Formats: sequence, C-alpha cells, structure tokens
Amino acid sequence: MEYLIAGARALLGLVFLVSLVGKVAGGAKDGGRGGAKDRARRGGKGGATRGGTRGDAFAAFLASVRSLRVVPPALVRPVALTVIAGEAAVCVLLAVPARGATTAGLLVAAALLTAFTVGIAAALRRGATAPCRCFGASSTPLGTPHLVRNAVLCALALAGALGAPTAADAPPGGGLVAGVAGLVAGALVTQLDHLLALFRPLPAPPRTAEPHAH
Repeated sequence: MEYLIAGARALLGLVFLVSLVGKVAGGAKDGGRGGAKDRARRGGKGGATRGGTRGDAFAAFLASVRSLRVVPPALVRPVALTVIAGEAAVCVLLAVPARGATTAGLLVAAALLTAFTVGIAAALRRGATAPCRCFGASSTPLGTPHLVRNAVLCALALAGALGAPTAADAPPGGGLVAGVAGLVAGALVTQLDHLLALFRPLPAPPRTAEPHAH
C-alpha cells in the first residue's frame, strides 16, 4: 500500500499542478482572432504581457465552464475560483511529507474529480461539445475518455486516502521508483487530449462539383 500511496501522490500532484497552471498561466490558443487582438493590444509590439497571458488563461477557463451549461451564469466565476483553490490545495497538501496532509490532499482530489465527472456527464447529456480545458488550451471535445480518466483517478485517490493513515513508510528506493512511475503516468494523463487528437479521424475533403456534360 505504501508504494501505491507514493505513486498516487506523484501522479495526482503532477496532474493537478499542470491543471492549475493551465487555468491561471497557460496560453489561450483557442481564444480566437478577437483574443489575439486583445493580447496584442495589451502587450504592445512585443506581444502579450505576462499578466495578459494569465488573464487570457483564466478568461478561457471561465468561458469553458460557461459553455458546459452545468452551473448558473452567476455562479460560473465562483465555481471556477473554487476549482482553482481546490487544485492549489491538492498540490500543497500532497507535497507535504506527512500522513495527515497526504490523506487530506487525496480526499480533496477525490472530491474534485467526483465533481468534474458529474459535471462532464451532465454536459454530455445536454449535448455539449466544448473542448476540455482540463490542462489548458485544447481542441479535443469532451467525451467518454474524460469520464473514464476522472473515474480512474478518483478511485486511485480514494484508495490512497483510505490506506494512508495506517500505511507504513515506503523504503527510500522503492518510494523513489513508485514516485517516478507516478510522474510518468501523470505526464501521460495530462497529454490525454493530444493522444486522442492523434487518433481523431481527419475531416473529409470538400467535394468538388463535377462538370456538366454539354
């Protein structure tokens, strides 16, 4: 169990860290032409300023939450801020080498992942096809793979939270191997949308009109 917990701390810590950075400091590639003009206007000839980039990322995250239509418009911003605060708490708690902090971090992670899963499922039932901004800008629409990903991560977080209070400390060597394996798995999780895009069917080329015989 101690190796599972070490791997879960590394995996979930990396996943939530990348998710947090993507929401507050990542680029907003899908912001459209108007967003590009705004960024250029704020950043001058040199491009977007660092503050503008942060604003673009958060604004894009707000837009993605709004497009899912799972919370009332008036609650979009509070919900987005709560998500960011929760993800930051997970990162801090899982970085602290103490059983109580680890247990709390895994429980917060499980709660967030449960909420994400419920929200995505509700959005899919309503026919939402908005891209998932789980880890920053993306063009991959929400779908079943996102539900499966969140369910697996939630199960891992719950298993770790249940075992953390009584688990023995992992030996340094074994703990290091488990942590590295968790980081590798976490990196793959954060690249899920890019991996899905590789297998997405290419759009059919436009059909050209056949010349009429005279």
